Amino acid sequence: MDDLRQALHQVADLIADYREGLPEQHVAPSLGRAAVRDALAQALPPAPAPLHTVLDELVAGAKPGLMASAGPRYFGFVIGGSLDAALAADLLTVGWDQCAYNEALSPAALAFEDVAGTWLKELLGLPASASVGFTTGGQGANTVGLAAGRWKVLQQVGWDVGRDGLGGAPRVRVVASAERHATIDRSLRLLGLGENAIEEIPALGNGAMDTDALERALGSQPNAPTIVCAQAGNVNTGACDDLDAVTTAAREVGAWVHVDGAFGLWAAATPTTRHLVAGIEAADSWACDGHKWLNVPYDSGFVFCAHPDIHVIAMEYTASYLTGQVAGRAFGGGDFVPESSRRARGFAAWAALRALGRSGVADLIDRSCALARHAALLLDRLEGVEVVNEVVLNQVLVRVGDAELTNSVERLVQSDGVSWLGATTWRGERLLRISVSNWSTTERDVELTVDAIARARAAALGGLSA
Repeated sequence: MDDLRQALHQVADLIADYREGLPEQHVAPSLGRAAVRDALAQALPPAPAPLHTVLDELVAGAKPGLMASAGPRYFGFVIGGSLDAALAADLLTVGWDQCAYNEALSPAALAFEDVAGTWLKELLGLPASASVGFTTGGQGANTVGLAAGRWKVLQQVGWDVGRDGLGGAPRVRVVASAERHATIDRSLRLLGLGENAIEEIPALGNGAMDTDALERALGSQPNAPTIVCAQAGNVNTGACDDLDAVTTAAREVGAWVHVDGAFGLWAAATPTTRHLVAGIEAADSWACDGHKWLNVPYDSGFVFCAHPDIHVIAMEYTASYLTGQVAGRAFGGGDFVPESSRRARGFAAWAALRALGRSGVADLIDRSCALARHAALLLDRLEGVEVVNEVVLNQVLVRVGDAELTNSVERLVQSDGVSWLGATTWRGERLLRISVSNWSTTERDVELTVDAIARARAAALGGLSA
């Protein structure tokens, strides 16, 4: 135990030192995957190693390949750096080493998921009666929500997909925006519905679904088993679908509505942006990430279902050896997600919510959106640079030139190391994309990033003309 205690103190110091240095750290890793692997490469040692040796080698080997995504100037994806309270709770989670499958395995793990789930539903404006599953992230949450929808819409036409599978089943329509997130497609592959089940609805100018086109599509086959995938937070523009219109149209034909709200669902947590997700409560299932705007460590996602009985039917299982899986039990844990051997994700989520409170979550969302608008204002002032989207949340799309110039600017910004951002292709055009979702980002971080873009563009133009 003395060795363990000493090692844990060493780890705490290493983490604190790392996080203290994040504001000034070179954001991109100094070595790539192959170089890190080559430096580690050796035959498996024949004998055990002391704990301090293992830690020393681990830190030395990993350090050159670490991305400073926990820091304030990482804007490449919608990734929030972990809050101090959530990080500390996650370390305890690892130390407690609980299996959060059912109450028999860990009453505390399920109880914290119960309470954190209740708080999340209050924050996001979801029905208090909805079930909550703690998933690995948005992909897992989308898959679970769509699995519940698949069961329900087939059950409505007399088919039990859990018992009989999809062979010979009526075809399920999945009506989704042309600008849906790619995890929807992967979920449909995993669920056996396939990408060809998707009926695409065009998007409006800001990236939200065209609800007039949705109504026409739904009306064309009113009796078909149908799932509608709506979106809160377009991955490029931040736009949210008109959920009032989507849910109203879906109800008229008995369709299931699943909302992919990986980051955009958090718009409901503050009065400033709540109007963007009006009607959210009328959907059937919702997906959301905790490691995005709530700034909980990886991995953390949430799936909510307005029909807990359907949620359970789609996910739970029993076996004779599973102590605690008794009739009449309170469902939770592994009943709502695909994993049985699952970490206790509720501790870190609870800690983040307890530390922030309702006003703290709202402030986190509001500050991120304000910083995104600040970035857009500064970028629009640069010669040859233009923000192309309406900045409604935390996403900024930036035109710096043609595809070649844009890709050059992307590489130069990343190698410069002051900040890290990526490029995307939106409606056939190559653009820079800035996502602001870290609790520690400041106006100075935004200004340094805008300066880095300006430097990179000037350098790229010089290189292309040389």
